[in-house]
Amino acid sequence: MIMYKFIRYCLASLLSVGLLSGSISVSLAEPLEADHIVAVVGDEVITAYDLSTRLGSALRQLEKQGTPLPPQNVLERQMLERLIMDRVQLQFAKETGLRVDDAQLDQAIGRIAAGNKMTPQQFRAALEKDGVEYVKFREEIRGEIVTTRLREREVDSKLVISDGEIDNHLANQAASGGNEEYQLAHILLRAPESASPEQLQKLRLRGEQALKRARAGDNFAELAAGFSDAPDALQGGSLGWRPLSRLPALYADVAGKLVDGQVSELLRSSAGFHIVKLLGKRGGSAAASIRQTHARHILIKVSEVVSEADARHKMEAVRERIVNGVDFAEQARLYSQDGSAPKGGDLGWLNPGDTVPEFERAMDLLKDNELSPVVQTPFGMHLLQVLERRERDVTAERQRGVARQAIRERKLDDAYQDWLRQLRDRTYVENRLQES
Repeated sequence: MIMYKFIRYCLASLLSVGLLSGSISVSLAEPLEADHIVAVVGDEVITAYDLSTRLGSALRQLEKQGTPLPPQNVLERQMLERLIMDRVQLQFAKETGLRVDDAQLDQAIGRIAAGNKMTPQQFRAALEKDGVEYVKFREEIRGEIVTTRLREREVDSKLVISDGEIDNHLANQAASGGNEEYQLAHILLRAPESASPEQLQKLRLRGEQALKRARAGDNFAELAAGFSDAPDALQGGSLGWRPLSRLPALYADVAGKLVDGQVSELLRSSAGFHIVKLLGKRGGSAAASIRQTHARHILIKVSEVVSEADARHKMEAVRERIVNGVDFAEQARLYSQDGSAPKGGDLGWLNPGDTVPEFERAMDLLKDNELSPVVQTPFGMHLLQVLERRERDVTAERQRGVARQAIRERKLDDAYQDWLRQLRDRTYVENRLQES
């Protein structure tokens, strides 16, 4: 489109000075707006065309969800900030050697197609029929995979949960009954890490404007789409149903004090300013038992010496040998870089929350004795095999494991937002739309 506009612009210029003969007829009924830079992020630029493309996609999403649309200029500014945050993360990933090659990308798109009950070819045709440029779609998926892995590496794998936190969690759960779930929606106005008093005051006034409109009855999903800097803004800021134990501490403190439909005060945290609305509350029941999984694995670590591609290639070769009849335990003892290697990779009985999320998700998808594809976690490349499963009553020890997982989920959101804020502050960003 940009090149087409440029060609039309050149033709118009040539006609205006009489350099083209009258035998060529060109219609220029519409005024043209040249593409221009709306933001600079590090050594890259974001153009008005980039913004309008992403904005068009967001508008289609909001319309499908039935979310009332915020004013165009408000949505433009919000969308540009999300584009900036995407670029900030992708640049950091590139600088630190995190890559997603075409083979991994094809596998991911294949899973998306399968989830839509299509072949990859049918899925591509369906996208193009809906006006989605397939090459651009592929790069957006690549970016999403990169940012997910970046979060796992930089935030999830570094989260520390102390025994004291688990003790407090169990005590609070016992005091509250631990059997209620809350459905919340929120708005986050992110503050720079080293924000000046003037910046904070400007952000506070913006938050108070959003709060006033929320309390006046404006659609909260529309306000979230227009004001919130959180990743879930285009989903109306919805956090879904969660017990208090799985909410960020700031939200958990206020949720129990709200009634259905009520909006909180403007809340302050290290990440910025927040507004929370209680959409609903329901009773729950504590789980009487949990599912344990007996699994084994092989781990090849990624390091400065061994790249992701090399580790994956080596693990694919190990997997092929096992598929062809070589004993799993033998390969684990030979190749696994994990403490379980002498035991043939046997991890014993695992409970929910004992492993990192991507390992647990892959394990939960396997049938008994099924061999997984190569699975990537912050620790490296794994092969998994589930040996058996069983149901067990929740014991005191297991309650601590469940509590650990609940605390992890609650702290992840806060930790991720803090990390994003610090990363943005370390990156050169020039928002020209904001300045105009």
